[in-house]
Amino acid sequence: MGNANDGEPPRPLGTMAREAMTTRHLSPRTIKSYLYWMRRYHEFNQRRDPMQFGPERVAAFITRLANDEKVAASTQNLATSAIVFLYRNVLGLELPALDDVARARRVQRLPEVLSRSDVSALLGKLDGTPALMATLLYGSGLRLMECCTLRIKDIDVDNRLVHVRQGKGGKDRLTMLPARAAEPLRRQFATVRDLHERDLQEGAGWVDVPAGIRLKYPRANRTLSWQWVFPATRRYRHEESGEHRRHHLHETVLQQAVSRAAAEAGITKRATCHTLRHSFATHLLEDGHDIRTLQELLGHADVSTTMIYTHVLQRGPSSIRSPADRL
Repeated sequence: MGNANDGEPPRPLGTMAREAMTTRHLSPRTIKSYLYWMRRYHEFNQRRDPMQFGPERVAAFITRLANDEKVAASTQNLATSAIVFLYRNVLGLELPALDDVARARRVQRLPEVLSRSDVSALLGKLDGTPALMATLLYGSGLRLMECCTLRIKDIDVDNRLVHVRQGKGGKDRLTMLPARAAEPLRRQFATVRDLHERDLQEGAGWVDVPAGIRLKYPRANRTLSWQWVFPATRRYRHEESGEHRRHHLHETVLQQAVSRAAAEAGITKRATCHTLRHSFATHLLEDGHDIRTLQELLGHADVSTTMIYTHVLQRGPSSIRSPADRL
């Protein structure tokens, strides 16, 4: 948030909001999203002090998103959470239940799934770091950001395990590591080790770590085990601490690589990073693994979320013989 000249709330309020979210250890992506929706709400109120408005104005803003902007239900929920956070945690006001809000329709769509041959063709068009990351998306069922934010300590190559920390919903889980990724990961670890040693020699070598870890282990953010498995190529200077850090590889690098690979492989279906996770789930069900095991591997809070993959198995309409073929 900035000043009123650029359509944003006054900077003190923006600073308070950012500090409140940082104190509660919200992820950088959540902070960015919340600030965006707070700005949108501020503009909706013609840049006036939000303390002047109550639940009726909030309901009008949320309803407009559904009726006029036709946003998805998940987007509307995110906007609501951001505004509630603003009032509750920044302004110190508790909003009553927003019962009169028009809700966006939640459309249930079947996930897009690639065949095994398509997955093989797509992976075959990738090389280097994107190839390894895409292999983990499909072979371990990782979400895009779960893959990008892996640390050295999160992967147990010998026991073929990946420890996903702070996944969706803030949950940790264990999933399998595909055998074909073991050797490429060992080489990647060696590359990261060399890069980290060079950073240390040049007075850098820090990495962002959770606030609790930083307090308990002040030197953890300069150790190899906490370094990203897939670090960015360039360093940056952290303004508050002055530390020269490395961020993880930006997710768009992998997204663009997967998109190009799908096109080169001639795949006509919509193929994204998340499609590989959908394919992981569906192919495990095809192999006879039970739904509860799959729920644990995917990190779903409710098994009903996992059940959607039973609808895309090759046991539905395509397995039934059409009467036209009996003529």
